[in-house]
Amino acid sequence: MNDDRLNALKEIATPAPSAAARQRALDAAMLAFDAEQEKSKPAPQGENLASRLRSVLTNLRGISIMDTRMSLGLGTAAVALLLLPLGYQLYTTTAITPPGFENRGPVEPATTTTTTTTEIAASPVEERREREQPDVALKPADQDALAIGRQSAPVTDNLAPNMTLDAAPPTSAAKRTVTQQQQVPVGGAAPMPAPMVAAESSNAVGGVADYAVLPEPSMTPQAQPSGDEFTQFTESPLKIVAEEPVSTFSIDVDTASYSYVRNLLGEGYMPEPDAVRIEEMINYFDYDYAGPDSAATPFRANMQIYPTPWNPKTQLLQIGIKGYEPAATEDKASNLVFLLDTSGSMDEPNKLPLLKRAFGLLVNQLGANDTVSIVAYAGSAGVVLEPTKATDKAKILAALDALSAGGSTAGAQGIELAYQLAAQHKVDGGINRVILATDGDFNVGIDDPDDLVDFIKNKRDQGVFLSVLGFGSGNYGDDTMQALAQNGNGNASYIDSFREAQKVLVKEIGGTLETIAKDVKIQVEFNPAVVSEYRLVGYETRALNREDFNNDKVDAGDIGAGHTVTAIYEITPVGSGAELVDPLRYGQSATTPTSAVLPSDEIGFLKMRYKLPDSDTSQLIETPITKALAVDTLAAASDDARWAAAVAAFAQKLKGSNYGGTMSYDEIKALAQGARGTDADGYRAEFMQLIDAAKAIAPETIPAR
Repeated sequence: MNDDRLNALKEIATPAPSAAARQRALDAAMLAFDAEQEKSKPAPQGENLASRLRSVLTNLRGISIMDTRMSLGLGTAAVALLLLPLGYQLYTTTAITPPGFENRGPVEPATTTTTTTTEIAASPVEERREREQPDVALKPADQDALAIGRQSAPVTDNLAPNMTLDAAPPTSAAKRTVTQQQQVPVGGAAPMPAPMVAAESSNAVGGVADYAVLPEPSMTPQAQPSGDEFTQFTESPLKIVAEEPVSTFSIDVDTASYSYVRNLLGEGYMPEPDAVRIEEMINYFDYDYAGPDSAATPFRANMQIYPTPWNPKTQLLQIGIKGYEPAATEDKASNLVFLLDTSGSMDEPNKLPLLKRAFGLLVNQLGANDTVSIVAYAGSAGVVLEPTKATDKAKILAALDALSAGGSTAGAQGIELAYQLAAQHKVDGGINRVILATDGDFNVGIDDPDDLVDFIKNKRDQGVFLSVLGFGSGNYGDDTMQALAQNGNGNASYIDSFREAQKVLVKEIGGTLETIAKDVKIQVEFNPAVVSEYRLVGYETRALNREDFNNDKVDAGDIGAGHTVTAIYEITPVGSGAELVDPLRYGQSATTPTSAVLPSDEIGFLKMRYKLPDSDTSQLIETPITKALAVDTLAAASDDARWAAAVAAFAQKLKGSNYGGTMSYDEIKALAQGARGTDADGYRAEFMQLIDAAKAIAPETIPAR
């Protein structure tokens, strides 16, 4: 068929159903039904189904051959009576019905449609249905508007055509509200259901909707409340070097934020701002930093300075730390206690079932020097497995497999029992660690969070550390888990998939279990003659006071074997024109040092404090930050530097940063693509898919009509 004929066919309007023909068919069917009722006797009441059927057959056998023709006619009419309503319903609801014709009759008065709901993105099934529907009843302009409307506010598959659904993140606690549109005929007739339209309101005459274009959003849609709990914090502010030249913070190796954000984007939702911790997004990835030569110096600092991709007038100072990685022959004995949440809230596929498979992976990594105990907690805490050699894998895996979810949560009681087991079987000079796996819902036990944290601190000082693995969403207590991990000299991870379990508990098992340096603090002093302003990208929940740096009683982050840690400062060079703060009218403060006493080639000075795992006294590492570390172009920076910058830009965009600039998703992806490197495990390729997902969920622009 040639294109002209095809186009001509497409322009033929679908004929409206004939009300007169429909009425004639219904009248004939009703007459036939009445005749049949008089002809047939009802089956005797009280008999079972088989007896009633036999009675009907007996009556049928009594009909003479002369009645056969009439019976056939009446039977046909009865079938028509049954099928006509069904056919009409199919006609008004089937996917082949053109949009806007569901309620169209032969004669309809002018109507007006009102909408009191906000629509959400269509499901893939609905989008496919709409693509398959011919647009023969719409004018070209209407077709364009409809195409835009499909991107903005199509319907979901499980709702009637006149209903919409308020969006909410995937959570068992989320409530979804259904609202209804009404099409009210002019003249006061009763309201009737109206088809879904692609705008907040529209007018319809003769049953055909005039599709309107939604206004372009002025900002990224706000995330809906998820039921998950996060520590609230404000973004690190810009600092003026002349007033605050020193920045101090605790190191952080947690990665929970990245995997949580990935899980949410994968399900089609934007994360809440507090769920995005930029440093954890950056530190999710491994970087090729040079490490120390021996465990005597547990880590080494690497630094680079390069142009900021979102602000060419500023620079990024990247500080990368690589932890010592023991040789394979260094097999320390470990005493591990699995503290597993088996409360009723864990009864979901991505919680307890995934937890059991994840810990099965960990058990397979352990050797003859390792011991495993299992404590489960729900309505009450109990020992599921007494300390068992890791070589008896069948016994350990059987104990894991026997776990089931049920009861309320008694997290604090479980923690007390787990630490008791760990203390009883403590290994001197080895690894003693409790690994808590939960959705973070602590609602029974020690009611005061401060008391729980104090308990964890006390056990940490006795040499038993704590790591936390989070599962699921809906009541995910990220804030509690972060507090426990930080005070337990451990790290927090979020397990959203079996692949993530492999990363945390197989690939990075050394860093997860073995701590090589504790209470690691970083302090940077900037040279006011070279740098006018700076800000620390992320680490808001890890900020320390300046005096905390030399106070060994102040707790800080810990580094595991082989861990890499990255911190980024955005710095504004003096005279760059990028200053956001106007200079003082009356000059610098009297307390500000003069440039004459500072080395002219130094941008700043880096100090790091740490403690060895079995020591309570910190050690100091110092190194200058010189101009020799700077490169003139972004292309000249290393792959790791450009990758970290791309992740930082993406995280700032998700968070709605005040300083992240205007980099588009496409620009961020291009920067990441050029810095991807070998990517043996595919984690960086996965990150670029997240950029595409975020762009699809919250597009930066909507095509014009």
